[in-house]
Amino acid sequence: MRSLFVSVLFGALLTLFMAFGASAQQAEIEGTISQQFDAFKADDFEGAFQFASPTLQMLFQSPENFKRMVTTGYPMVHRPAEVKYLELREIAGALWQKVQVTDQKGFVHMLDYQMTQTDDGWRISGVQLLDAPSVTA
Repeated sequence: MRSLFVSVLFGALLTLFMAFGASAQQAEIEGTISQQFDAFKADDFEGAFQFASPTLQMLFQSPENFKRMVTTGYPMVHRPAEVKYLELREIAGALWQKVQVTDQKGFVHMLDYQMTQTDDGWRISGVQLLDAPSVTA
């Protein structure tokens, strides 16, 4: 009977620690994305560039190139009116954070941020624009 109690207690503690770890991980990922949004709002593209993964930094080579990509390809993230974090998912071993962005005109956009953990913390390694209803708020 005692062995059963210890097993149940151990299982409950393991579940609690795993849930806490996942929650802390999501908070760190949301923090990284939020800091990049803050840098975009301040037109600090050099700061925003620091939240890109090393692979993306090599691809774009400079904050200026990164700025061009963001302002032409993802204008809704440059100055969002509202940002909501949805689910964090693991797909084929990669973590993806779904984010709902409402732009200044009230249009809703769904984006998926692929995240990479580095020695410097979580970094954004890709962003996909998902199909979403383009309705005004």
